[in-house]
Amino acid sequence: MKRILVPTDFSEQAENALKVAAQLAKKHDCEIYLLHILEIPLQEVDPISSYSSLPEAVFFMKLAHQKFEKLKDKKYLDGLIIHEIVDFHEIFKGIFQTCKKHHIDLIIMGSNGVSGLREMLIGSNTEKVVRTSETPVLVIKNEHKTFNVNDFVFASDFKDESKKTYEKALKFAKTLGAKIHLLMVITPAKFITTNDAQNRIENFANSFDFSNYTMNIYNDISIEKGIMNFSKTLNADLIGMSTHGRQGISHFFNGSISEDLVNHAKRPVITFKI
Repeated sequence: MKRILVPTDFSEQAENALKVAAQLAKKHDCEIYLLHILEIPLQEVDPISSYSSLPEAVFFMKLAHQKFEKLKDKKYLDGLIIHEIVDFHEIFKGIFQTCKKHHIDLIIMGSNGVSGLREMLIGSNTEKVVRTSETPVLVIKNEHKTFNVNDFVFASDFKDESKKTYEKALKFAKTLGAKIHLLMVITPAKFITTNDAQNRIENFANSFDFSNYTMNIYNDISIEKGIMNFSKTLNADLIGMSTHGRQGISHFFNGSISEDLVNHAKRPVITFKI
């Protein structure tokens, strides 16, 4: 892990993410890429000209630069290499292109989460990034004066398609020196016996050369609630899981547990795209 991307709108939530990024960067000798996206309506753009030539764009770029300079003066960023980027895209597209261009290893985002009708209709920028990002996304909800991950819950159905994402989770856990708690949540709608669940988790875990883990089966009314309730009993520092990156009508009907967790969990959540 050498390059961390922190998208920012200069809000308190975004700064909470930056504070976590700063702690990780100092511990693991990383560079931080601070990205601010200017979402200018396409209908205002002359096809012959570029975004950056618009008077509005010039004004907001200068304003963003001033905010960057103020932010980079924060004491918790002392001694770190900070790259400043202003771009013109939809947020999740801008993040995707920045990750590709700069070979980003981890995205850290702040989020309030949303609920109810607003969530169903428009979702959140963080949710869209979680759904589409090929790069692992760490979502921070609160300020963490000390961000240590000792207990890392990795929730899964432990099928073969999750092995690639678990490899990424293992790499992250090893970097942080965390213990992984493998978790399968059993619900009435997706019931399997305890014996079958144990065998599936054990066979999955034996595919990897990693011994600092526990195996856990938890019963609840939904997978999302089971993950949050188990993590609460453990007082876990981090929740991790795979995301399928569903789009459109498939996403509407099937939903995404990882996106629900990003919106509703109070603990940090990290997602790895299958």
